[in-house]
Amino acid sequence: MKALKILTQGIVQGVGFRPYVYRLAKELNLKGYVRNLGNIVEIIIEGENTTEFSERLPNELPPIAKIDKMESEEIEAENYSDFEIIESGDTQSGVSVIPPDIAICDKCLAEIRNPKDRRYKYAFNACTDCGPRFTVIESVPYDRVRTSMDEFPLCPDCMVEYRQPLDRRYHGEAICCSDCGPQMSFYDGLEKIECENPIRKGAKALEKGKILAIKGIGGTHLVVDAYNDEAIKELRKRLNRPNQAFAVMCRDLESLKKYAQLSAKEIETITSNKRPIVILKKTDAYKFPESLSPGLHNIGVMLPYSPMHYLLFDESSIDTFVMTSANIPGEPMMIDNDEIINGVNDYSLVHNRRILNRCDDSVIRFRNDELSFIRRSRGYTPEPYTINYDVNELDVLALGPELDVTFSIARGDKVYPSQHIGNTNKPKTLMFLRKAIENMERITKINEFDVIACDMHPHFFTTRLAHELAEKYDAEVLPVQHHHSHSVALANDHGIDEMIVIAADGVGYGSDGTSWGGEILYTNISSFERMGHLQPQLMPGGDMATRYPARMLASILNDDDLISNYADYFKYGEVELKNIKRQIDAGINVGVSTSTGRVLDSMAVALEICHERTYEGECSMKLESSAYYSTNELEIPTIIEDNQLNTTEILREVVRLYQSGEKKSDVAAAGQMAVAKGLSELAMNAADKRNVNGIGATGGVFYNEAISETVKDIIESNGYDFIQHLNTCAGDGSVSLGQSIVAKKV
Repeated sequence: MKALKILTQGIVQGVGFRPYVYRLAKELNLKGYVRNLGNIVEIIIEGENTTEFSERLPNELPPIAKIDKMESEEIEAENYSDFEIIESGDTQSGVSVIPPDIAICDKCLAEIRNPKDRRYKYAFNACTDCGPRFTVIESVPYDRVRTSMDEFPLCPDCMVEYRQPLDRRYHGEAICCSDCGPQMSFYDGLEKIECENPIRKGAKALEKGKILAIKGIGGTHLVVDAYNDEAIKELRKRLNRPNQAFAVMCRDLESLKKYAQLSAKEIETITSNKRPIVILKKTDAYKFPESLSPGLHNIGVMLPYSPMHYLLFDESSIDTFVMTSANIPGEPMMIDNDEIINGVNDYSLVHNRRILNRCDDSVIRFRNDELSFIRRSRGYTPEPYTINYDVNELDVLALGPELDVTFSIARGDKVYPSQHIGNTNKPKTLMFLRKAIENMERITKINEFDVIACDMHPHFFTTRLAHELAEKYDAEVLPVQHHHSHSVALANDHGIDEMIVIAADGVGYGSDGTSWGGEILYTNISSFERMGHLQPQLMPGGDMATRYPARMLASILNDDDLISNYADYFKYGEVELKNIKRQIDAGINVGVSTSTGRVLDSMAVALEICHERTYEGECSMKLESSAYYSTNELEIPTIIEDNQLNTTEILREVVRLYQSGEKKSDVAAAGQMAVAKGLSELAMNAADKRNVNGIGATGGVFYNEAISETVKDIIESNGYDFIQHLNTCAGDGSVSLGQSIVAKKV
């Protein structure tokens, strides 16, 4: 009799993998067992059909499961009497990881809507095919005792399902019902209101124009009626978010199609079991208040993904709600009930299950009909990336930049990116980063590191943390240049060994100590060379020029007559303009930057579109939206000298065209296109010098669809290959991935 020992790694915990193995073994009349061993699943099989079992095992997996590595060896038969799932052990460490949180499946949704089902209207329904994973896990192996569901012992009915091999809840660690699982509660301010249906109470509060906090799967949303202008403005006032667009959740796809344009790929993504927010263009039938997405031609939309979302819509006549993260700007989402109840909201819907790993909604935008993550988090974290290059044996922790931070842990050829962390210049977010690292160490069972990778910027909080952790782990600190990290994450998406990269964003610390952000780089993954860039411009007041880009415009134009028309954008008018000029001449508190973001922000001021940045990317985003409505093609010439694009002349021409009476949207489009054409020409010049055919585009500027399309068209029409992000963030969310790969590359 043949006997095999099989070890599997991948997404093989919390996805019904062991029940699947059990059913397959029983079908083939095999004996033995399956169990979790740390983050590896061990299978012992004996019988005549072991070969068929091995062939079928990776090809008939449950919906969420994935095998990355499978090792099989013949062993001595022990003559087992049956096949069973046995208690987990903790004797081996591999590179498996639990899956992300997954949207409710159709079967579980049908149950909560069926009055005859015992889980009717139950807000925590789940099975092995859906529900929370990452947000409830404390450590591996993934068993109920190591999750926040441990506090909810299964009732007799659920235990029958849990132990029934043919049931889809067999060994589903998150399963429960209203008799044994978590419960919702409704609060009016600080007072708990006893009621039979808290979700209905919440729905009625929303219909009255109130602000409701809803504690969900991995965090908390602040919710208002998306049609209620007064409620939206009140939410903005309480959050101190005067302009940043709010994401919305729509009842269903048919309702969504009434106000947003959808491509086939966007439909596929927004309806997937990942359920991200997708940035969509508004239709002519868009009828929400301007306060929802002010000054923008697009809106972030998601569909319901948890039972409580569907139940909220079932209890309400409203088909679209604002669903924005419940946090002070720059700080982590609230997850503790006391904090939620004491928030800016009028009412609260909370529950009594702990959130062990908070996880923001993922955000995606399509450009050139290709997906790009703006934020990779819920639905995707902690699913790993594979490094497409030869790697060393070092274990790496990469901490990312300072804003829009994720961190990554790398072992072998796998990189495990964290959920979205946020802006680590805020103390609470830095604490969240520390705790999230500890949680990921437990989940991946990687808790010793050889290298701590970080940004080159010496004053980032993440850089300081890198040196602190290096002492803790007796590890080497490896600073990696910001735009090089961007480039490597992009290259890994395609497995490209070398390329020319256009890296265009707001800011990144350059290897020369100045602020970069409009760069042409050559990279061979391990290293890079700067081959061109935008014209260096002075930033009077440093970060003040970022918040108030009129200061940047004054510096770039360097023309008293042109800038005098914008005196109203300076708090002290002509006096302030004269002081800025003296500041520049004296070189006092004046930075130097090649940032594309600062140039685009200056255009927004020049065209009187936006003169103060109240959230990241505001001015550039509003510039893009203005340009979206252009109806007449204007052309602004570009000047390239010494591998630099002259941005002063582009800005001067923008001002001249606008002041001569050209339409704002047309000049906005022409200004964007001039920058895109200049960057493309610089990149093609570099490609010719290096004899490289691939030209990539990365950095937050490449969320701009018009710029992305223009660069792509120019690059491809001249015979080069255009390379854009496929499964990573063009912005800072994938910097830690790039840092990890640089540290791991042989």
